[in-house]
Amino acid sequence: MRQLFATLAGLALFALAAPDIARAQAVVAHIDLSTQSMEVWVEGWREHSWPISTARKGYRTPAGTYRPQRMYKRYFSRKYDNAPMPYAIFFDGGYAIHGTTDLRRLGRPASHGCVRLAPANARTLFGLVSDYGSDNTKIIITR
Repeated sequence: MRQLFATLAGLALFALAAPDIARAQAVVAHIDLSTQSMEVWVEGWREHSWPISTARKGYRTPAGTYRPQRMYKRYFSRKYDNAPMPYAIFFDGGYAIHGTTDLRRLGRPASHGCVRLAPANARTLFGLVSDYGSDNTKIIITR
């Protein structure tokens, strides 16, 4: 009986703490450079898996763990001929995750270093980061 009570008390404490634990890492965007894919995890559940394009030969997409630094629904590259970067989530200086119109190249390296997504997927990710907040979002880029 004492063991059952201890177990129930432990579950109750976990249930009270669980929203805080989940919220601490509410959104995780895992970008795999080797497979040119992104998985998006929301509160511990994989919600999305998308093809992406990252740096082509001669350029680099930085690996590491980041948090969103700044976000823009509409953005145009000052460096690359005003190229549209809808739903841009900047994570390391000038590097961003953003939508692209070059859909046929998703799934293989094609960018100057940014992480390109289909516009609808970029909008979805942007909405998740907006809803949960930059402090509750991680961007993990692996080789």
